[in-house]
Amino acid sequence: MTTRERLLGLLVAVLWGLNFLAIHLSLEQFPPFFLIALRFALLAVPTILLVPRPDVPLRWLLGYGLGFGTLQFLFLYWAMATGMPTGLASLVLQASAPFTVLLGATLLRERLDRGQVLGILLAVAGLTAIGAQQLGTAALGPFLLTLLGALGWALGNVSSRLARPSKPLHLTLWMSVVPVAPMLATSLWVEGPDRIARSFDGLDTTTALLAIAGLAYTVLLGTVVGSGIWTWLLSRHPAARVAPFSMLVPVVGLLTAWVVLGETLTPVEVAGAAVVVLGVLLGSGALASVRERRARPADRRALTPSASAPRA
Repeated sequence: MTTRERLLGLLVAVLWGLNFLAIHLSLEQFPPFFLIALRFALLAVPTILLVPRPDVPLRWLLGYGLGFGTLQFLFLYWAMATGMPTGLASLVLQASAPFTVLLGATLLRERLDRGQVLGILLAVAGLTAIGAQQLGTAALGPFLLTLLGALGWALGNVSSRLARPSKPLHLTLWMSVVPVAPMLATSLWVEGPDRIARSFDGLDTTTALLAIAGLAYTVLLGTVVGSGIWTWLLSRHPAARVAPFSMLVPVVGLLTAWVVLGETLTPVEVAGAAVVVLGVLLGSGALASVRERRARPADRRALTPSASAPRA
């Protein structure tokens, strides 16, 4: 990966880390399953009308939409609506990275080098340290729901990787078409028309305005920009090389929840976050790239004839 691509991976982590705060604000106004349907419908309608369908097999488009768009957010929003703390949700969802690596190695036969394996293990260790501190703040049910969301994300990553779109943004936009019908059906069945209708009451209140702002953020920055860059990176690199960047998301999510929502952050969690960052740098090949750049000048000097060397 180039330095530019790593910076784009970092940008996605920041956008998605802030996304958890936006989701928290939106859930204050809208029921979770309807919120997912609304989030993707706002993208799906203009996409169907204006954007050509991506040149990828339909099965991978459906796989991406069902995994990344439907299963991930169904379980994540459900968990957050039933008590999963914002910061902890951003952490547990990053189990998608090791899930993606395992699925990539198993299904796609992607080979892992020593640096990738060590980096992933370090990042998982950091996440585990943070999780051990945070786990007492959530019940087992929301925790397991978030873990299922992480598995859905990993399945979506593999489908996106297999799709290999020539225009990744088109795949991202068309992915948003897939979750609308199943999530709207789920909302009508579980939440009911009355609850959906009540969520549109008081849209001029501060809570509602913040919820709408959060929804706008998840649609434009979380999905279009963040998922668009992510799909582009997956189209260019093995899943095992890209997935570790998602482990930076909880670092941003925990810090945001600490600053904005007043959720606690202990020294162990700070240390765990630092280990996660180190693991991502190692797993993405950033440290190896730095070593290579430092070695090149020495290699060039070794290959350049000395000015004092005798001439033939």
